[in-house]
Amino acid sequence: MRRWKLWLPLLAFVVLLGGVAMRIGKTEPPLPSPLIGKPLPAFSLALLDGEGRLTPESLKGRAVLLNVFGSWCVACVEEHPMLLEAARSAEIVGIAWRDKPEDTRAWLAKRGNPYRTVGLDPDSRAALDLGITGAPETFVVGPDGVVADKITGVITPALWRSRIAPLLERLK
Repeated sequence: MRRWKLWLPLLAFVVLLGGVAMRIGKTEPPLPSPLIGKPLPAFSLALLDGEGRLTPESLKGRAVLLNVFGSWCVACVEEHPMLLEAARSAEIVGIAWRDKPEDTRAWLAKRGNPYRTVGLDPDSRAALDLGITGAPETFVVGPDGVVADKITGVITPALWRSRIAPLLERLK
């Protein structure tokens, strides 16, 4: 009987390990953004380069992708080539989240700049209002300033072709 008690911790560990193994690669889809179908919340961000401010009003009149990124973000590096490709047919506006301007400039100089303009959000004020939980996150915003979709995570070529590009086309 005593021998069996010695094996109990190992058995518990194996059961726990099995439960974890069954969950690997299975993620729950993120909850839809409560902003979908609503205007972008108010924000006013200094621009990385140039005069003026990035505001929801400055985006009105055209369909845009509003992409939240950071030079510190590993997944943003993965997404960046797709954004460079997408910029050929879509307007992309960036929000540099929790970043120093010099770090953002160096990151874009190294990788290329797909953004028409970049707003700076070093203190996360806009990110909080937008409900950002991590980078990258991207909003598809219609010409009326209303959020049509939100993508949490990396934009892949398949996601671009199947979901984002057709939506932008309909919004134009």
